[in-house]
Amino acid sequence: MDPRFERLKLDASLATPLYLQLARQLELEIRSGEWRAGEALPSERNLAEALSVSRITARNALDQLAESGLIRRDRGSGTFIRPSVNQSLTRLVSFSEMLTRRGFTPRSEWLLRDMDWPSSEESLRLGLSANAQVARLKRLRLADDVVMAVEESCLPVSVLPEPQSVETSLYKWLEAAGRPITRALQHVTAINADENLARLADVPAGQALLKITRVGYLADDTPAELTVTYCRTDYYDFTVELAR
Repeated sequence: MDPRFERLKLDASLATPLYLQLARQLELEIRSGEWRAGEALPSERNLAEALSVSRITARNALDQLAESGLIRRDRGSGTFIRPSVNQSLTRLVSFSEMLTRRGFTPRSEWLLRDMDWPSSEESLRLGLSANAQVARLKRLRLADDVVMAVEESCLPVSVLPEPQSVETSLYKWLEAAGRPITRALQHVTAINADENLARLADVPAGQALLKITRVGYLADDTPAELTVTYCRTDYYDFTVELAR
């Protein structure tokens, strides 16, 4: 038996149904990285036999995990762990760095890398003069070839004069250019995806997405980056540590 199952302890004497006990313990194991993205879970039958529970219990537990977006079921292929990202809202880290630390392979599918004129809101947030241009980036952010988010960035040309030079991590490019983002302000809200955004994010139209608007600052407090990221709620988790 897979040694990971030896840590799963179900207690029939508890008021909590066995399938919920199993689902919660599997969720903890998945979120802690014991099962990696893309790895197959045992079938209902094998899971039931390994833990000495009924197939109905195993099926209901897997149903719970599927509803929470932790696993996917491919008809004829099996049950697999979905990629999942847990991002702290108190630490500034690039998308690529965050995914690499969690064992994923980050990739960008570029939709736009060009010079443009800023909107009035972009000019205000970035403190731009009336005739200033911006570098505009738009891309799909992928982890192991799964679309995790749609991202749009706007930076002054003084910070990013050649948008095409950014190939993977924007923050690494800025660090290499001697213009690192040292702090940022983020605003998180929920939206429903319109048809265009849903198509890009590979979700049904109307599905809820997390919209994260971030303004990044250089070491001298000059605003240097305005990024709006639309995150899939079935793959993204955010944590905030609170102290009293």
